[in-house]
Amino acid sequence: MTDKERFISIYKEKITREGSRELLNYLCSESCDFFTAPASTRYHGAEVGGLCRHSLNVYDCLCDQLARRRVRDEYGIHYSDESIAIAALLHDLCKINFYRVESRNVKKNGVWEAVPYYTIEDNLPYGHGEKSVYIISAYMRLTRDEAFAIRYHMGFSGPEDKNQIGRALEMFPLAFALNVADMEAAYFMEGSPNN
Repeated sequence: MTDKERFISIYKEKITREGSRELLNYLCSESCDFFTAPASTRYHGAEVGGLCRHSLNVYDCLCDQLARRRVRDEYGIHYSDESIAIAALLHDLCKINFYRVESRNVKKNGVWEAVPYYTIEDNLPYGHGEKSVYIISAYMRLTRDEAFAIRYHMGFSGPEDKNQIGRALEMFPLAFALNVADMEAAYFMEGSPNN
């Protein structure tokens, strides 16, 4: 099963609220590069299809984290399968149609060669997590927990006021869990090409 097929399968099984089919249709359309886009320009998932793969990795990490006995029994944290899928699979929709391929000259064995690389072309400069929430909200309603999780999935690596981030992670455990899952996927499962 390809990453695209797995993504669509999980999405259709877990995400059923009103507007979800229209969002999936957009993700699969010719005007959207979700399934071919990289996840970054040079760090984790900087390859064709990296965004979809990263979203699946985050989903796997989030499911594992929220299934822990301590999380369920001691912390009392429970979310529906739908909320988990929405938060993980859709957290980086802000990266749709965000990257483009350019080339630069690199000397290899004494010969200059044009080498492709990713660069950013942001035609909707609306931040990171908040842009994902904005895109999703055009198709379907998010719960407050889902919206805050997606908005703050970058945790303390974002540019926001650190007190605001800390408060959001404290108030919305799904935001904290998504942040940890995102970091686990990016740093341990994917890493940069040099690691």
